[in-house]
Amino acid sequence: MAGRNKLQKFAEVLQMPNVYESFEPTKPELTGVNGTLTDLRGRWATGHFGNDHPITLELACGRGEYTLDLARQYPDRNFIGVDIKGARIWKGAKTALAEGLDNAAFLRTRIEVISHFFEAGEVEEIWITFPDPFLKKGKENRRLTAAQFLKQYRRILRPGGVVHLKTDSRELYDWSLETLAEQPAVQLEYHDNDIYSKPLPLPELSTETYYERMHKDLGKTITYLRFRFGEGDIIGGKGMPVGE
Repeated sequence: MAGRNKLQKFAEVLQMPNVYESFEPTKPELTGVNGTLTDLRGRWATGHFGNDHPITLELACGRGEYTLDLARQYPDRNFIGVDIKGARIWKGAKTALAEGLDNAAFLRTRIEVISHFFEAGEVEEIWITFPDPFLKKGKENRRLTAAQFLKQYRRILRPGGVVHLKTDSRELYDWSLETLAEQPAVQLEYHDNDIYSKPLPLPELSTETYYERMHKDLGKTITYLRFRFGEGDIIGGKGMPVGE
């Protein structure tokens, strides 16, 4: 039954006008409704949203809680949730359509190739919300704050654009701080290893995802850090190769 429900969700996603997909990392092509090829690079605001508002990405968006809540809070901004899991995106996309959130859209693809779908400087802000921390040894380069991902973000962010990481994984938080400190191009603006122990520094942090609520109930603390890119190069950290 679960498999049948997932297949039904995949079929419904193909019909949703607020979802775009790309599955092949070696040949990244964007498709819309019914698999129609489309190209929104450099024109997401005008081509999909029909405006010139700034764009925020939520990476590893899961069910899109942050994408949806930010879209509700800021109707004068555009929000795009990015994840590879179609069944999860289905939930967020369906909710956006039901609520008439025209400033929320979803992109189903691998984050490793995110810069193929956005022009340089097209994105204002990035949120990384409770991503897989990839804690097994040898998986560090798959973490979304690894050097190969930083290069992707820097390409698509406008000058001065900001990146947020919110996670319940203290290991990922600590590792990210060490990794960012190694990068001449990164300017760390803020970090906190227990955001709910004091007043929140940003109202956007009050949004809670499904996984956040679950892990908070298990007694985990929630961490947060924020950074921008400045002058300098993004270099490989801890011996990890940097993807292009």
